Amino acid sequence: MSRPIPKPKYLTPELVLRAYTAGIFPMSESRDDSNIFWVDPKLRGIIPLNAFHVSRRLQKTIRQNIFEVRCNTAFNDVILECAASSKGRNDTWINDEIIGAYSELHELGFVHSIECWQDDKLAGGLYGIALGGGFFGESMFSRVRDASKVALVNLVARLKLGGFVLLDTQFVTDHLKQFGAIEIPARDYMTLLAEALDMQATFYGEPDGVEGFDGKIGETLEALFRQSKTQTS
Repeated sequence: MSRPIPKPKYLTPELVLRAYTAGIFPMSESRDDSNIFWVDPKLRGIIPLNAFHVSRRLQKTIRQNIFEVRCNTAFNDVILECAASSKGRNDTWINDEIIGAYSELHELGFVHSIECWQDDKLAGGLYGIALGGGFFGESMFSRVRDASKVALVNLVARLKLGGFVLLDTQFVTDHLKQFGAIEIPARDYMTLLAEALDMQATFYGEPDGVEGFDGKIGETLEALFRQSKTQTS
């Protein structure tokens, strides 16, 4: 059963969406800080979808089907796990205001979660906003090795399948660099953002009525693996 989600006090869905279209996003200093500030990085992190890289070890893990990947079936649990402290991460920037606001956006169909399950338990996942042809990754977590990585690879497969052109990671970390994340100047990011917002892509959540969806995802994953091999050859 999903845990209760707090109601936001002033971060309305309209405000958050307008912020993303302007190239900014909300954060908090810590999990327990009730204040929000808006972030406009001079260098923006993105993962170019045509340069996304999956290591051979991770490819093997994905092919072994260690995790069952689901979409939008436990969003509340995913965002609460992302907000929680964990080994190597004593605090996070996700407070109750952000949790409440993004939960409302999820209910409206703008925010999505990709989840990795093992033995019917949530092992890891991520969430983010889909707008036009852009996806804005917010946070991820793992309770089992590779769970968040598998979720990210599955996300990219869905984005490629749905015609997305921008994967915004906000910042670049060592964790994301292994997948091909780079930093670009804010002015270049705004150009990519404008192009993405002018497009209409399809985010494939749970594939009700999508004929052959699992097969299409499998084919897209294999194309990503071939892309990765080309990059390292």
